[in-house]
Amino acid sequence: MIHLFRPYILLLFAAIGVMYMTACAQTATLQTKGADAEMKNKAVVANNPAATSAQPTPSSDPNNTGGWILNEELSDEFDGDRLDPDRWFVEGQNGDYYIWKGRAPSQFVPHNVIVSDGSLKIRTQWEPDYPYDKDGYKESGGEAYGKWKGEDVPVTTAGIITNKRFLYGYMEVKSKAPCAAMTAAFWAIGYEQELDIFEQLGAPTVKGSITANTTRTGIHDWSPPAVRPTKAFGYDEHNLPYKTCEEFHIYGAEWGEDYLKVYRDGKLTATFTQDELGTDWVLNNPMEIWLDSEVFNWLGVPHEEELPAFFEVEYMRVWQKPNDNLLDRAFYGFEGPILYEDQPKPLTLLPESSVPDDYQKFWLIDSLSAKYFVINEGQYTKGVNSLEFAGFGKNEKLEIDKVVALSPEGALNIPAGDYTISMNVWLAQGRAVDKFYISLKDAQVEIPIDLSDLARREWITIEKKITLPVSSTSMDQFKIEVRAEDIPKKKPTKFYVDEISIRKS
Repeated sequence: MIHLFRPYILLLFAAIGVMYMTACAQTATLQTKGADAEMKNKAVVANNPAATSAQPTPSSDPNNTGGWILNEELSDEFDGDRLDPDRWFVEGQNGDYYIWKGRAPSQFVPHNVIVSDGSLKIRTQWEPDYPYDKDGYKESGGEAYGKWKGEDVPVTTAGIITNKRFLYGYMEVKSKAPCAAMTAAFWAIGYEQELDIFEQLGAPTVKGSITANTTRTGIHDWSPPAVRPTKAFGYDEHNLPYKTCEEFHIYGAEWGEDYLKVYRDGKLTATFTQDELGTDWVLNNPMEIWLDSEVFNWLGVPHEEELPAFFEVEYMRVWQKPNDNLLDRAFYGFEGPILYEDQPKPLTLLPESSVPDDYQKFWLIDSLSAKYFVINEGQYTKGVNSLEFAGFGKNEKLEIDKVVALSPEGALNIPAGDYTISMNVWLAQGRAVDKFYISLKDAQVEIPIDLSDLARREWITIEKKITLPVSSTSMDQFKIEVRAEDIPKKKPTKFYVDEISIRKS
């Protein structure tokens, strides 16, 4: 029996500086399924000659002192007369819906997605003849779409989602909310997490926590049990000097591995850090971006005379910084699944889902190894997880010859060459395991990690030089192994491994 644990996603691969751009572009052509999304994103930005003054820069950093590079696979200027289907999934297109059909009484429909005059217009309209889904949305009281409290509220709206996900960066829109009791929402979801960069309501019909002069940022923890309320932290900016539906403004968020900064018109309005939040810091995995309108029925439902109304977006842009780590930082930091973005994203994929499929896969730990290898939440150097060797106690013994954690096939995509592999290790007091082993299948390289003289009860960074004689194939795997001969016979102590990386030497 195989236990599929929760750790995780996308390979971030790009070069630091111009000298590596060519190498990165070559490497990008070698990426496997497990790396496709993030590595492709990074390779695109790293090899893009538009990393010049011709590129737009974040409003938060107009002189680009941070070295931001536009991710063109995710960004959109909304030129032309339709959305790029390689970039966006449209809710309801060809009858397909991803996760949900909107928040009742309104329903997402594709004909409300309009691209014209250099902007995206998400239309909300009164549409009594539309064939609404009768099953409804359970969190709106279970009523069918098109109805509210037994009355007809035949409202259609729209939502779009990026096909690709990304890990860390700065995301920004220039937008204006609809002048109706409908939201404008710029948000993102990933494994066990949600970031609402903003939720706005241009004309609520019920007095409440969001007014016409409010922009709300919220972060939600979808780790099981995903029971509402899921909000982990957030920020409301009230009393804006304008109504959100009457003027275009620029809204952005800078997402780092241990912080979030929120901006409006280039000015910092809020900052959150993992230092202050601990394990409530949930933004550890790659996310896709959503733009949509919804009904918040606790703030009222739209009236026919308000409609049609439009959530207008002049552009949506994502910038990132180059990263020379050839491994998926989230997966090899034990945070979430590795993504295979050359495979279709399941339409029913929920952020809290730990079910493996062709799109997302998890560390493989067999049922006997699972007594000793576990993913630990709360002991970490980055993110919130690490891999724990749990040891065993009094009057117990190791029941297997090898304790193994194995990546899915295709989780590695590394060219032949010289590299530095590093990891963070924490060793408890007590009888220490002598060593454990890291190995790469295709290169047939095995790296022993000596624990015998390691300092106790602190995170130590261990680095090793390695040479890979061959490049990864599409089936390459990474293995972490503890062997019986290296384990004390009595009460071996715990140790933890976190943040494994491989970088070109």
